[in-house]
Amino acid sequence: MTIENILKQRSESKCELCSSDSNLSVYEVPASPDQTAGCCVMVCDTCRGQIEDADTVEANHWRCLNDSMWSQTPAVQIVSYRMLNRLATSESWAQDLKDMMYMEEDMVEWAEKGIALEELESIQTVDVNGTPLQAGDNVTVIKDLPVKGSSLVVKQGTAVRGIRLNDNPLHISGKAAGTTMVLIAAYCKKM
Repeated sequence: MTIENILKQRSESKCELCSSDSNLSVYEVPASPDQTAGCCVMVCDTCRGQIEDADTVEANHWRCLNDSMWSQTPAVQIVSYRMLNRLATSESWAQDLKDMMYMEEDMVEWAEKGIALEELESIQTVDVNGTPLQAGDNVTVIKDLPVKGSSLVVKQGTAVRGIRLNDNPLHISGKAAGTTMVLIAAYCKKM
């Protein structure tokens, strides 16, 4: 049986968050421990769109979490927790619901991993002046930087050409002084 069929059966062909029965699809919960049906949620297009794009969140739509946060399905609890966390900054009812939730330690850890990933993805790689950096840009180092694990010091004004972006948006990779290294983006200025 496919994951989609398992989720349709589990959800009775309804969105597991808002109970809508139209335009359903499988949503794999980010930072999941595996890729089984237990780490996926059946969601409608409205929920998926707002989960994936924080700028489109309509707070009143998510009042449905009052019911779905009590689901026996861990993945549904995780998504509910993450959405309540996102809404809690502007909606007091969301903070109240989040405070009422009870989850085991491993579940909270799973939920927090996803929140940390979202925060990391929302951070843009920028130079010292706040200018966004892209892969392939050229930068100059704005202060002398000692290289960890060696006696090498990258001098102020050193050009780093054709940088690469890393998983951590606060860092860039590039070749400076003949050596490929990771640099802190805040110590560089776009050329």
